[in-house]
Amino acid sequence: MQEDAKPSLRTHIRQARREMTDTDLAGASSAIRDVLLSLPELEMASSIAAYASKGNEPGTRSLLFALWKRGSYVLLPRLLPDCDLDWASYEGPDSLVAAPGGLLEPTEPPRGVQAIKAADVVLVPALAIDRQGRRLGQGGGSYDRVLARVSPAVLTIGVVYDAEFVPELPAEPHDQPVRAVVTPSGFHRLPLGDS
Repeated sequence: MQEDAKPSLRTHIRQARREMTDTDLAGASSAIRDVLLSLPELEMASSIAAYASKGNEPGTRSLLFALWKRGSYVLLPRLLPDCDLDWASYEGPDSLVAAPGGLLEPTEPPRGVQAIKAADVVLVPALAIDRQGRRLGQGGGSYDRVLARVSPAVLTIGVVYDAEFVPELPAEPHDQPVRAVVTPSGFHRLPLGDS
């Protein structure tokens, strides 16, 4: 699959997400939350890097609240001008503020781009993920930089809708794969080292 297919794939997936009903979005978000909260890796993690979903992304807000309520330390990204991601702690729903691009970011002090290295589990947004863990992001490269900093021992989980977990996606040398995928229908570990 050719690299130049990425823009048209992004357009297609964004359109499909816009066509989802509020009921579909809420049901998918609840299912993803329940799957993730049942994972032993998340139960045992002392630090979890996640993100506050926006628009019609698979919802993470109820997941963030549930993790915080059970005492997990949750890091959320803050977008830097160069599209890299800084990190700050999540201290409940009132600790989020609107940021450029429709994002919600934590108000706590930034901990630096290297703070991701302390996470035991990293949840990663995507438009699609394939069976080898290659992800189609929004195109800014933010999470490729993040994933390049994460130890191979850390569980990285891409979060997508069922139809967005696909057989194959185009990839470039700098694209960083995830090690697992969560969809509303379940959790999928991916083979490591396959391309």
